[in-house]
Amino acid sequence: MTKAQLFEQITQKKSYLCVGLDTDIQKIPSHLFSEKDPIFEFNRQIIDATHSFTVAYKPNIAFYEAHGAKGWESLQKTLEYIPKECFTIADAKRGDIGNTSGLYARAFFDKNSSGLDFDSVTVAPYMGEDSVKPFLEFPDKWVILLALTSNAGSKDFQNLVVNHETPLFEEVIRKSQEWATDEQLMYVVGATKADMITHIRTLVPEHFLLVPGVGAQGGSLAEVSKYGMNTQCGLLVNSSRGIIYASTEKDFAQKAATEAQKIQAEMAMYLEKYL
Repeated sequence: MTKAQLFEQITQKKSYLCVGLDTDIQKIPSHLFSEKDPIFEFNRQIIDATHSFTVAYKPNIAFYEAHGAKGWESLQKTLEYIPKECFTIADAKRGDIGNTSGLYARAFFDKNSSGLDFDSVTVAPYMGEDSVKPFLEFPDKWVILLALTSNAGSKDFQNLVVNHETPLFEEVIRKSQEWATDEQLMYVVGATKADMITHIRTLVPEHFLLVPGVGAQGGSLAEVSKYGMNTQCGLLVNSSRGIIYASTEKDFAQKAATEAQKIQAEMAMYLEKYL
């Protein structure tokens, strides 16, 4: 999916919502356990209920890998079920030496090899350029590079001052722009770091930002939208638990739709205000 196609979806749906499919077998409604594939059935109903309000879906790969071959089958069926107009993110946080990264890229981007055909994958930049470049060799696919994350431990490394003046996350953003353009590279910036988004926008004014941490983690959609939006929106704001676990009863899909619609309505207001 191209940047223009993604922006078209945002304007059509008046939404920049990404729904995180962090599907935990221990948290889904118990009545689904009678299904042949409870994880896929849960995802199917969530997708049916929310796709009108969202432009992207982000399965967290760990929730599928934990189940071995069956989990990968659930992931593949889920990916194939997501409507084609929606942007898909493999939240895998991969990154290794070049030849290994090339195989990780094939795993998520090469349907003939793995059966998976995501639009994008999250990548950890710690090992540098040669660990990221293999993911960028696939046309019309995206790397979403970890920049400033929302977890408590992010300060351990991401905020360390390097070169006597700049935090490490800023060096990651600056250096990575030599590897790809805003047509193929996005950045993860946690919603709980909203006070930094204005500064990050001076570094990457045209790039899309994937922003987790709104909802259950306490991030502010209002602040993220005010300080992060650019002329093509430039934001994919993720909500996982707040939507998919809005209910643990048989009405879980309807409750998920209600929560997604609430966020979409707020997003429509910010799009009207800032675009």
